[in-house]
Amino acid sequence: MTEQPNGSQQSGASRREFLKTSGVAVAGGVLAGSLSYARNAHAAANDDTIRIALIGCGGRGSGAAAQALSTKGNVKLVCMADAFQYKIDGAIRNISGEVKKGADGKDKEGFDVSSRIDVPKEMQFTGFDAYQKALSADNIDLVILATPPGFRPIHFEAAVKAGKNIFMEKPVATDANGVRKVLEATEESKKKNLKVGVGLQRRHQQGYIDTVKRIHDGAIGDIVATRVYWNGTRPWKHTREEVKRILGKDKPTEMEYQMVNWYYFTWLCGDHIVEQHIHNIDVSNWVKNGHPVKANGMGGSQIPRDKDDGEIFDHHAVEFEYADGSRMFSQCRHQRGAWGSVSEAAVGTKGTVSLNGYDIRPTEGSAWKYRGPNPNPYQVEHDDLFAAIREGRDYNEAEAGAHSTMTAILGRMATYGGKEITWDNALASKISLQPTEYGFEVTPPVTPKEDGMYAQAVPGLSKIV
Repeated sequence: MTEQPNGSQQSGASRREFLKTSGVAVAGGVLAGSLSYARNAHAAANDDTIRIALIGCGGRGSGAAAQALSTKGNVKLVCMADAFQYKIDGAIRNISGEVKKGADGKDKEGFDVSSRIDVPKEMQFTGFDAYQKALSADNIDLVILATPPGFRPIHFEAAVKAGKNIFMEKPVATDANGVRKVLEATEESKKKNLKVGVGLQRRHQQGYIDTVKRIHDGAIGDIVATRVYWNGTRPWKHTREEVKRILGKDKPTEMEYQMVNWYYFTWLCGDHIVEQHIHNIDVSNWVKNGHPVKANGMGGSQIPRDKDDGEIFDHHAVEFEYADGSRMFSQCRHQRGAWGSVSEAAVGTKGTVSLNGYDIRPTEGSAWKYRGPNPNPYQVEHDDLFAAIREGRDYNEAEAGAHSTMTAILGRMATYGGKEITWDNALASKISLQPTEYGFEVTPPVTPKEDGMYAQAVPGLSKIV
């Protein structure tokens, strides 16, 4: 915020045959396990509908669901799960509005939203166990995992066990233990031929795709350094008073408060180097076709904090080193009025590249800039995943998503600890940020001090492995 048999062999076979003969399936037909087949009357023999469960109904979950519902072919949202009912209620309204507009932002004339959203109350689940109820529901072919990232590993693991195709938002974990869990579940998902997409949409953005291909083809020689930035201002924040209003409670528990204000707690979001900056870090890993082997960095909080700022830093600066000795120089910060940039660049032995500008400047020869079509990558990533499901093609982005998540976590560990740390030591860390049990009355892993403020990591002193 997932494997159990989902139907009789006969109904599954009928559905596969329909997908083949309807012109949807190609490349050898739909393989067993490509779709979860329903046990109930909805799964008619000639039904090629992909039925979706949304787990995590906040803003990104609503957006992902709207994009899934805008893919080609028959698709329907039939189940929703979240810790809070108000999130589900808001998501239904938001999804309807977004689907009407479509990926290009224009009204979709004649688009029947009601035909693609069918989530009765009995298919709306709330609480920390809502994901389990959603995954045990009949007739689910694909799950969208969009809860706060701290829950992603257990939700992904459960979705794989349940035999569902999966779209999961980035990052896929907030600590090394979670990354290991995701990597283990990824191997199982491959054995089951499940299709898995991860919300690192730059990999589906045509300008990036063409630019990275040229880099891999040698346009600027060997890459010696990359620069990646997510420098901007803070996103949303909910005060305790706002949480009271949102939940309609005079005294929300500490767990309820942190769940609503999740961006400011490392166990839930991973800090903004993990939650946001992963996008830029992922581009560097994509360019390098791998992940760093070690990192050192510095970070902290310079702007005045208040009681609702949680425990995360407001800036991180990290130097990562890849196996070939090349470097990735990384910055991210939440500081109003300071220099801002959300971008990626690379330096090679024969030139330079602005990745986000799709601009290649070789030291010899002509410059190149991508000027072709650039459809909405948030939509394209769903188009690609759903096409793979319908065509029975291999499609699994989980490992790359886990490696870029771990790269960002490695950077956070370096800034929190103030020490150089290797990939192997970081990934092997036994420190779990997660609570040992989940519940609204459970005490979260971090709590405020007597003055209401939350303690932060202290570089040079904090234990990180």
